Amino acid sequence: MPGSARDAANDYPGRRFGLPENGVSSVAGFGRRLAALAIDWALAMLVAALFVGSDALTAPGFNWWVLGVWFVLTAVPVAVFGSSAGMTAVGIRVASIDSAVVIGVPRAALRTALIAVVVPPLLRDEDGRGWQDKAARTIVVRTRD
Repeated sequence: MPGSARDAANDYPGRRFGLPENGVSSVAGFGRRLAALAIDWALAMLVAALFVGSDALTAPGFNWWVLGVWFVLTAVPVAVFGSSAGMTAVGIRVASIDSAVVIGVPRAALRTALIAVVVPPLLRDEDGRGWQDKAARTIVVRTRD
């Protein structure tokens, strides 16, 4: 019977999308997402430093270079493959909730732009989806245990 105590006891993140409770294809936790973001940001800093030069950390506007590089290094692979380098390293990917194989460039760009604003990823629903995932109609799932 819907709405019963039994349904509440069996509820878990991703259930309404038909995802498993644990293991591969289950909803990725906040820790993995944060680790992936940190890896991607570190890669963006390294690549941006190649463009800016040896005094990158003190160069004016270096933060904007990092943000721009991070945006490209995140949005493009997520649009094409479903995951960035950091996501691949920690075993997660972005999946479409509407059965599309990949989310494509417009949705990946929107999702990445909202992550750059910082607040949307912190405001999450019962499925662990931040505002960026709701806007892009996506969910982040695990690719390995």
